[in-house]
Amino acid sequence: MFRLIFLLVSFALAIVGQKKSPTLYIIGDSTVKAGQGNGGNGMWGWGSLIDNFFDTTALSIENHAIGGRSSRTFLTDGRWEPILAKMGKGDFLIIQFGHNDDWALNDTIRARGTIDGIGEEYEEIDNLLTGKHEIVHSYGWYLRKYVNEAKSKGVEVYICSPVPFNRYDTHGKIERKKEFYPAWAKQVAIQTSVHFIDLHEQTALLYDSLGYAKVKENYFTEKDDVHTNLNGAKLNAKMVVKGIRNTPDSELKKLLK
Repeated sequence: MFRLIFLLVSFALAIVGQKKSPTLYIIGDSTVKAGQGNGGNGMWGWGSLIDNFFDTTALSIENHAIGGRSSRTFLTDGRWEPILAKMGKGDFLIIQFGHNDDWALNDTIRARGTIDGIGEEYEEIDNLLTGKHEIVHSYGWYLRKYVNEAKSKGVEVYICSPVPFNRYDTHGKIERKKEFYPAWAKQVAIQTSVHFIDLHEQTALLYDSLGYAKVKENYFTEKDDVHTNLNGAKLNAKMVVKGIRNTPDSELKKLLK
């Protein structure tokens, strides 16, 4: 009897003593996870393919990105708190928002926009879509909230600049603006001392060299110039991995294949 009790206690202690494998959490929009993440309508997001580059025996990956959400509505939908509750020391977070932030702050269609920039300004609204009173902040404010709350739990955080669309300026290059979401994403990463992956620029350089027609044929769906096909998602996933691999003092890169 005593031997049985001893064995049971030893087994229980062994389970408790086992180290939980870390989890990589990903939050973003449809360019990170399109639909259910299984290629419906030919659309793929890079987050659905990122597991191919990691040792998944040592790392769990949860892609919580969802189409149509901005940095604001991912929060106001109540999607962030359950993820934050699960996070712990040694976990990882990758954030990519921006595409849907460039929208009206208040309308009856989406009401998902954020205030431009990374400042502390805000606007109080009665949301025409939800019927709720809401305080709308800047793009940078929402990114900082995700970053700071994750960091407070010992999570290693990466901010990605939004992937480029297949859209060009008058010189035939992907448009770069000094004041736009890729630049603001970088500013928040510097401000909060977290890792930054310039996904927008890395991919844009390749698009520049190919031009609209080739990029459309190889990397985008027929539906639009926003959502990538399988090849486009693979390309962006590789760019994310390249960014992780080139990040100094990264624990996450130790788990790459």
